[in-house]
Amino acid sequence: MKYFPLQEKRTLITNLQSPRTVAEAIAESRNAAADGADAIAIELRSLRREDRNEDSFRAIIQSVPLPFMFLLYRNDQVESLADEPRQELLLAAARAGAGMIDVMGDLFDPSPDERTRKPAAIRQQQALIEQLHAIGSQVIMSSHPLRPMTSDEVVEQLQDFASRGADVVKIVTKVNTDAEFAESIRTTLRLHRELSRPFVHLCGGRFSCIQRMTGTALGVAITFGVHEYHDYASYNQPTIRAFRKVQENMQWSVFHDGAL
Repeated sequence: MKYFPLQEKRTLITNLQSPRTVAEAIAESRNAAADGADAIAIELRSLRREDRNEDSFRAIIQSVPLPFMFLLYRNDQVESLADEPRQELLLAAARAGAGMIDVMGDLFDPSPDERTRKPAAIRQQQALIEQLHAIGSQVIMSSHPLRPMTSDEVVEQLQDFASRGADVVKIVTKVNTDAEFAESIRTTLRLHRELSRPFVHLCGGRFSCIQRMTGTALGVAITFGVHEYHDYASYNQPTIRAFRKVQENMQWSVFHDGAL
């Protein structure tokens, strides 16, 4: 099992893909590795039924010498699964060697901003996190509010997620105006200063690309990029190669006290 090297002082550029078959996942992972990706994130929503098993996941994970994250949200295109059975697939991925598993912030209780506040659901999440840790996987707790949020709102939500035992905490908001973009930069810097966990702060919207690029210098632990764009996947993240060029040429980073 290869872990995400969260102790390294840089943003881990992670290939995000939603393969339809094991062969497609392996090919995409090899292409991403050749692009210089630090890790691979497999979204299982499009994977055919016959490939949704531990042996298939193991074949994908063993295809390149990089850490793998597995995730499966409520947008499954193959099966209509409730929250509980979806976690069985992610537990199988952990047993197959996935270094990190995504646990939704409103798992077991669909809620606004993908953040449950129900104590019973939080206890279920914590039990799942303990189970994943016992297998050996790291855990990222994610949320996708996809709306403009203030710095205070984001910091408070991710501090709550950190208290549930996740190794990494993630939020995706939206930035469409100059003011929202400025607030997102302030938010990322606050998270770097104030949060006790590695964090992922990403934004959609008009300023999405520049927010994600600047995040690599402002403390974001993991960012997501694609090898190339496909008609069957809706991802619009920057390419891995574009992220690499920014990292190689940006002569400033909060990871190094502002100097490289």
